Amino acid sequence: MDEKKYAALEESISPKPPILRNMITAFITGGTICLIGQAVSLFYMTFFDFTERTSSNPTVATMVFFAMLLTGFGQYKKISQFGGAGASVPITGFSNAVVSAAIEHKSEGYVVGVGGNMFKLAGSVILFGVVSAFAVALIKTILVKLGVVSW
Repeated sequence: MDEKKYAALEESISPKPPILRNMITAFITGGTICLIGQAVSLFYMTFFDFTERTSSNPTVATMVFFAMLLTGFGQYKKISQFGGAGASVPITGFSNAVVSAAIEHKSEGYVVGVGGNMFKLAGSVILFGVVSAFAVALIKTILVKLGVVSW
């Protein structure tokens, strides 16, 4: 059997992914995580007299802590299996990636295992976040200097 016939056979017998179902569960999962984040933010604004602007830092820290706990207890994996990309909401997904790498490599020791491996995935995220932030800031500065926009 040649390569084209094999690819056609594989295509015909492979199950089709439930795209609509995956989109709905991702939307529900991501939306729920964001709803929890908004509730945490409102909690800080209500009970600790933060403003909308100043409540963002403790909200982010709290969401990272929640994701860390869920990852440590093995529950974030179940959320990810249900919600797919919806569980990759930036803060909680990032926290899950760092903590799961740390847990996976703790048998190698704290320095070489945990410290050396926990930022393998996170390092690329940080790098591209910094590079893209620089690019956006550069574009904004150029547009402001040219008078195209005023911020």
